[in-house]
Amino acid sequence: MSKQDSSFAVRRLHSLLGVIPLGVFLIQHLLVNHTATRGEEAFNTASAFMGNLPFVIFLEIFVIYIPILFHGIYGIYIAFTAKYNIGGKGYGWHSTYRNWMFLLQRISGVIAFIFIAIHVYQTRVQVFFGEEVNFDMVHQIVSNPLWLIFYIVGIIATVYHFANGLWAFMITWGFTQSDRSQRIMNYVSLIIFVVVSFIGVQAILAFI
Repeated sequence: MSKQDSSFAVRRLHSLLGVIPLGVFLIQHLLVNHTATRGEEAFNTASAFMGNLPFVIFLEIFVIYIPILFHGIYGIYIAFTAKYNIGGKGYGWHSTYRNWMFLLQRISGVIAFIFIAIHVYQTRVQVFFGEEVNFDMVHQIVSNPLWLIFYIVGIIATVYHFANGLWAFMITWGFTQSDRSQRIMNYVSLIIFVVVSFIGVQAILAFI
């Protein structure tokens, strides 16, 4: 395999992992968090169910953490080595708009990686020190206004990175090749961004 072919394969894997399993996990995680809007007991029940799944440590390591590390580290490499063509040509339609989206995709990816790392430390890592992931744990974090702002920014950046990444995923894997299909997918990704961001922000506000 040539260096070019190898790079293309890695980028396709990077794109795939951003959707499966990471995108699926993101939506599932936000939906679990959204149970907090129904009260403390509802969230604690949902969180306990997820935390007590069979082979949960195995699932977290191999289905979540390793894909996140690969996607995140390679994504940061792309962010700092990519050539940005703001105002220039590069896409079949709305080239300036898509170039801005490409730039925002890299910025949101860096923010998301930092946010996820801190969030995992504040929640899942604390389990190994005898803490329990429950409503009160999250409440203690976001009751600080600075942490609340950090979480809202982190959630929106992560959801944007996922939703806009779907657009690139559909091209990378050959699903949307025409200008029309790419335009439609752009609208779909925007709708996903708005809906999932609303769910995520509403969920985190429920912990205050």
